[in-house]
Amino acid sequence: MKITRYTVCVKSGVSCYGKVSEWPDALWHVSWRLWDLPVFSGVKRSVRPSAGKAVAAGDRVNRQFVAERPDQLWVADFTYVSTWQGFVYVAFIIDVFAGYIVGWRVSSSMETTFVLDALEQALWARRPSGTVHHSDKGSQYVSLAYTQRLKEAGLLASTGSTGDSYDNAMAESINGLYKAEVIHRKSWKNRAEVELATLTWVDWYNNRRLLERLGHTPPAEAEKAYYASIGNDDLAA
Repeated sequence: MKITRYTVCVKSGVSCYGKVSEWPDALWHVSWRLWDLPVFSGVKRSVRPSAGKAVAAGDRVNRQFVAERPDQLWVADFTYVSTWQGFVYVAFIIDVFAGYIVGWRVSSSMETTFVLDALEQALWARRPSGTVHHSDKGSQYVSLAYTQRLKEAGLLASTGSTGDSYDNAMAESINGLYKAEVIHRKSWKNRAEVELATLTWVDWYNNRRLLERLGHTPPAEAEKAYYASIGNDDLAA
């Protein structure tokens, strides 16, 4: 197996840099083997009730991660990265239509403010209205502060009802892709190093990564094509 920039290539040639599609079976096997190593274990997501916890929203998605247009459905989740100085946490918000990452944040803490920062970035970049925001029932996403911000922004909260990874499968897949294409390639010194690598990867993923489900088109180009098809020249530019 050969590692290249942001991509794992296998002998079958299923995926390689600049010609990226879905993960091959071999990559899934390698990623799960890596996750079982001690360096990638020992941290658990908090789902305990807290004083600032609101009542979790219902499930508006029911595992149907499809959208007919941008900003119809967002999914949110965060993951963990082991560094020499301890764990850091990386949050993503993804637009389901083309898989575009609309917000992200790297933090040394799992406090709610860190996922709120990712949300604020997404809100500033997209100015959505009536968008469904889907997450799991992690304490950060069902906190009073987060749910109130969703309401203020005109987003419709949705949380997975079953409590397994399939409840937020698209966000989980982006986390897995990020781990395979960036994090599992080396060891990391600190948060700053992870943050710079994440910034670079998000830009590459949004603008240059070819996705098979989009006809081997990057997410940004797929969104532009959609807006061109409906005559919105400003957003298609």
